[in-house]
Amino acid sequence: MERFAGVHAYVPEDLTISVGAATTLAELEAVTAERGQCCPLFSWGDDRGTVGATIATATAGPFAAAWGHPRDLVLGLEFVDGLGRIVQAGGRVVKNVAGFDLTRLMTGAWGTLGVITRVHLRLRARPTADETLVLRGDSSAIGKRLRGPLVPAAAFALTPTVGTALGLPADGRWLIRLAGHPAAVAAARAAFLGSVPGEIVDTAIWKRVRIQAAPPERASQWRWDALSRRVKHQFDPRGVLNPGLLGDMS
Repeated sequence: MERFAGVHAYVPEDLTISVGAATTLAELEAVTAERGQCCPLFSWGDDRGTVGATIATATAGPFAAAWGHPRDLVLGLEFVDGLGRIVQAGGRVVKNVAGFDLTRLMTGAWGTLGVITRVHLRLRARPTADETLVLRGDSSAIGKRLRGPLVPAAAFALTPTVGTALGLPADGRWLIRLAGHPAAVAAARAAFLGSVPGEIVDTAIWKRVRIQAAPPERASQWRWDALSRRVKHQFDPRGVLNPGLLGDMS
């Protein structure tokens, strides 16, 4: 799969990019950053992870609630099914409604229906202001602000173990990321720091958060119902794609 890497098409004006599945998240970030854009596919783990693996496992991250889950960022993809057929799903443009939604079917299928080889992604403009706060004190006051009109790009509740690993204050309760227009970010910062004690920290800390606080993989067994068996058989009648990953299909 290492051969399926690199940028195949990039249209900054349309905020879209097509990359090989083996392209790393670090490579995707570097290419789009040059044009003041980003693909918020910032999954748990480090940036050595690939785009294909992120989509196949539907691995989100701390920014998914505000910036979109993998299924929201994929416009289309190419994959090879269990019979060696090359299948094109979705498209390269934002407005695409043709055919069955195989894109979402493949997202989170853990490679049991096909091997993803190419992915078409939607991008967004990189925020002009981007700050991170570590907040201390009353969690209820922090929670009240999180439910207010100034919704942050990410809000992560710190455990003592994660906080210590990140070198944050022992009484740190929340890590908050504010991103967007400078005036909106300034207003949100004032609102948070006016409610509870806190301080600004380097936004690069989120890369470490994604590593230190990554949840366990979700490739555990789940039940195959009649529909799941039929779908699996259509894409992989010989059972050659990740056999046994999802449990006994019999």
